[in-house]
Amino acid sequence: MSELSTELPTELAWHWRRFDALSAGELYDWLALRAAVFVVEQDCVYLDLDGLDHRAWHLMGRDAAGVLQAGLRLLDPGIKYAEPSIGRVITAPGWRGLGGGRVLMRQGLAQCNQLWPDQAVRISAQAHLQRFYASLGFDPVGDPYLEDGIPHVEMMRVPPVRA
Repeated sequence: MSELSTELPTELAWHWRRFDALSAGELYDWLALRAAVFVVEQDCVYLDLDGLDHRAWHLMGRDAAGVLQAGLRLLDPGIKYAEPSIGRVITAPGWRGLGGGRVLMRQGLAQCNQLWPDQAVRISAQAHLQRFYASLGFDPVGDPYLEDGIPHVEMMRVPPVRA
């Protein structure tokens, strides 16, 4: 792949799992990717295991070799917010800037729409990604705040009103 390429290096195979359906290997890969990016790369010492994973849907995208390259966590309404929420959105370094995060979020939003049609979705976004999430229909709600030492902003995506 050339340095100027804007194409994804390969397609990812997407898999949704509830926590209890994750294999030990899937759970290990998921937590290892999160630790590599959120703790090591972002130099943020915090408790990633916040007690919500066991109550969530987990979306994992694996490349043709079976390596986990992207994922997110989807929480049912009433767990973190009144609305369904997407969090722990992550792409491996080699997949950034190629559209993989957009594909990942679209998968998450499609699942939200399937499970909870016509409901708003709330996220806690890292502030530097606000424009990315806005391009997916999210609007900021409230003031920026620090979460684990990183500036964040709550954002909401309200579904269009049906005629």
